[in-house]
Amino acid sequence: MFSKSKINEPGPKQTDTPSASKPTAPVAPPSASSDRAAAPVTNVAPKPKPPASVLAQDLTIVGNLRTTGDIQIEGTVKGDIHAHLLTVGETAVIEGEVVADDVVVTGRVVGRVRGLKVRLTSSARVEGDIIHKTIAIESGAHFEGSVQRQEDPLSTGKAASPAPAAKKAEDKPAASGKS
Repeated sequence: MFSKSKINEPGPKQTDTPSASKPTAPVAPPSASSDRAAAPVTNVAPKPKPPASVLAQDLTIVGNLRTTGDIQIEGTVKGDIHAHLLTVGETAVIEGEVVADDVVVTGRVVGRVRGLKVRLTSSARVEGDIIHKTIAIESGAHFEGSVQRQEDPLSTGKAASPAPAAKKAEDKPAASGKS
């Protein structure tokens, strides 16, 4: 703001006929200074999204994968996968639980799939339960398991809590029957 007042001061001092062109000159520097102030903000805000991590067809991983980014699997993973966007390629085989905001399966998954948006393409092979908010299953996809819609399929508490409670209820009558 102080630079605006300093720029405006030299303009009024020169009262010659070129002063008509001078008001346009002081107008440009304040916008340039405001652009300079906005430049650091724009440099910070539009951070480019990193590309998806790709696991090649000849790669086998034994263990869990966890990322806040995107993963494209073409190889084999024996373990659980947590990601933002998970793409299971045609040659991919996953043996474990899959948890992601968006899941696109074109390969094979043996295990539970949990996602806000789940899509099984025509070449997908899924053996396990699917817990989703929205789902799309293309014609030709192979699916064995159950499908359950939840508002928050990514939370583990909702899906896991009913089953243990039912088991505990079954165990109590059996124990009391033996007494």
